[in-house]
Amino acid sequence: MPELSRRRALTTAASLATAAGVPSALAPSARAAGGAGRRQDSPADFDEVYRGRRIRGTSSAAGGHHHHGPGYAVFVDDVELHVMRNADGSWISVVSHYDPVPSPRAAARAAVDELQGAPLLPPPAN
Repeated sequence: MPELSRRRALTTAASLATAAGVPSALAPSARAAGGAGRRQDSPADFDEVYRGRRIRGTSSAAGGHHHHGPGYAVFVDDVELHVMRNADGSWISVVSHYDPVPSPRAAARAAVDELQGAPLLPPPAN
């Protein structure tokens, strides 16, 4: 039998809590979020030129690349930059995955900095 790791213990605890009907402390209820659509803590939309690249972010009913439900979409020169919100409220992108930032706008700017003029390639279609 494999040794019990912290990750496995936390995953098992979360699964048991979900099965028991305990609401997650990290996910707001639909009622608290005002029903379907944009979450109250969702970041503001933006559209700007940063270092010669057009970056924009907007609420997304499709949930972006992986379609996890309502979310937030970020684009660099009209190509989607996959972003993800961490449990602590910070954001990461596929370009700067190991450097969390405070907002999707900061994630887009960090991606532009990291790309150094190279084009952002669209995510692969599955």
